[in-house]
Amino acid sequence: MDKVIFIEMLYAKQEASMTLKQLRYIVTVADTGNITEAAAKLFIAQPSLTSAIRELENEYGITIFDRSNKGVEITAEGEEFLGYARQILEQSDLIEERYTGKTEGKMRFCVSSQHYSFAVEAFVELLKRHGGNKYEFHMRETQTFDIIDDVAKLRSEIGVLYLNAFNETVIMKTLRDNGLVFEPLFRAKPHVFISNHSPLAKKRSLTLDDLKPYPRLAYEQGSHNSFYFSEEILSTVDSDKELIVRDRATLFNLLIGLDGYTICSGVINEELNGPNIIAKPLKVDDYMQIGYILPERIHPSFLTEEYIKILKAFSA
Repeated sequence: MDKVIFIEMLYAKQEASMTLKQLRYIVTVADTGNITEAAAKLFIAQPSLTSAIRELENEYGITIFDRSNKGVEITAEGEEFLGYARQILEQSDLIEERYTGKTEGKMRFCVSSQHYSFAVEAFVELLKRHGGNKYEFHMRETQTFDIIDDVAKLRSEIGVLYLNAFNETVIMKTLRDNGLVFEPLFRAKPHVFISNHSPLAKKRSLTLDDLKPYPRLAYEQGSHNSFYFSEEILSTVDSDKELIVRDRATLFNLLIGLDGYTICSGVINEELNGPNIIAKPLKVDDYMQIGYILPERIHPSFLTEEYIKILKAFSA
């Protein structure tokens, strides 16, 4: 093949491929949820923005957004594409900052986690170290299946959850089915969170029989509310009084107000959990292997690697 013709074909291919500008267009539309608002934010004409999105969709044979009079909604395949797009843009920004000293746009990072204070502490420390002048960080304390789904669809770079003998087979299969891997952080013995004014507070350790008269609190797991996805171990043990909540603050308020309890890892932080919550060892033959999940085939971003380092330091 003639060298000139080959070079012309190569340039034509490069021009047809996606650009960082197109990826920024896609991400901006996703963040605003509105083409008109995104176009104004990007300082381009709305038809130009719409055309750029359609070109990208046609190039890869996917539909990123469903359009309606109310705005745009991200499709399932669009969510996956956006996960990759955000990672590419993050790496591009890091290269720009490293070699030119300029920062393009915001630093972005998202973690999905069960309700662990050490995961929040590590998140805060990451933000202090690497947030910079512009950032958009997400800390999602959410349901177990949603953690897996967030990381699988790249809405979050990393997820934090636990395994034990009871749930490991089901959780590990779910992770494999979603192309994810589990990396252990530490192994914890079961503890009970109670109020420091609870009738149980004076005991050095607790048994399941000690807990029977009191309300058991657990986090709601939505449509995947099976025992295997429960955030609390020993979820199959019968309890006459059960309270299901969706957030940490409500759970702790009910622990204090109703002398309730929840079974957990025992890792506690007074700044986050307040001075009125204490942890007592639970006398059972069980454990919690707490760790993090990542996409198997994607190299962690710089911020993800830094978060893992901090997680390991905080959970040591």
